Amino acid sequence: MTALAEGPILFTSEGTICGGKDGERSMTTLGRILIVEDDPNDVELTLMALADHNLANEVVVTRDGQQALDYLYCRGEFHTRPADNPAVLLLDLKLPKVGGLELLQQVKSDERLKTIPVVVLTSSNQEKDMMRSYRLGVNAYVVKPVDFHEFVNAVRELGVFWAVINAPPPGSLKK
Repeated sequence: MTALAEGPILFTSEGTICGGKDGERSMTTLGRILIVEDDPNDVELTLMALADHNLANEVVVTRDGQQALDYLYCRGEFHTRPADNPAVLLLDLKLPKVGGLELLQQVKSDERLKTIPVVVLTSSNQEKDMMRSYRLGVNAYVVKPVDFHEFVNAVRELGVFWAVINAPPPGSLKK
């Protein structure tokens, strides 16, 4: 596998900038997906599975919890990003800077963000992580399969449901 560049990865489409007017959004057919993952191999596999099945017109990858918060709050390098919330957030739990559970807690306690569907996609099958995630309001908890094909199929199925089938909450980009 090829190594991915450091920093966020952004496959963009046109949209309202964070400072734009409320209610402005691009007319598209698939939802924007925010991936919060620090493992470059898992990022590459996830992007490959989504791309192979044309499951997202826009995918944003952040490498740690702090960068994800900056994205969600339109801060720093993301101050000009499209203002709409993602249609789904795929979240790893074991992250540098701000952990996944802390990020989940912040998202679900913020009125502007709490309707974003959050899917924990993690290697942790610990019951305490699963229970805490559900108590904090996660929409789904998926343990990453170790097998390559199972991982790709799991991501494909998540992408189909959350970015295509599921109707995203108001304030998210529907492509």
